[in-house]
Amino acid sequence: MPGASAVYRGGVVAYATGAKAGLLGVPAGLLAREGAVHPGVAAAMAEGARSALAADFGLAVTGVAGPEPQDGRPVGRVYAAVASRTAVTRVDRLDLDGGRDAVRRATALAALRALAAEAARTAGE
Repeated sequence: MPGASAVYRGGVVAYATGAKAGLLGVPAGLLAREGAVHPGVAAAMAEGARSALAADFGLAVTGVAGPEPQDGRPVGRVYAAVASRTAVTRVDRLDLDGGRDAVRRATALAALRALAAEAARTAGE
């Protein structure tokens, strides 16, 4: 989209646990203790993305899209986090229904809504 570079600095896809630690600075101890699907991991990912990209906001999701549970977390359990320069990082727990594609679509929509809400909230500060 023309002009996107004026508001979008970039993205990091950190699918593997090691990438979450190495690229986004998620504490290895947190990952070892809790696994990748945890609210603290989502918060650290969002904060790491915001910092790495020198952006006003960082957005991150981590969860289980299926088809099988992961690390004791059910399919559809997702954490979406938004980090900003001026506020405590917001983390939303999502418990989504449906297959892998439905969980992925619902995750993206929920995360973007959380980002829009946080951006609107901080615009008034």
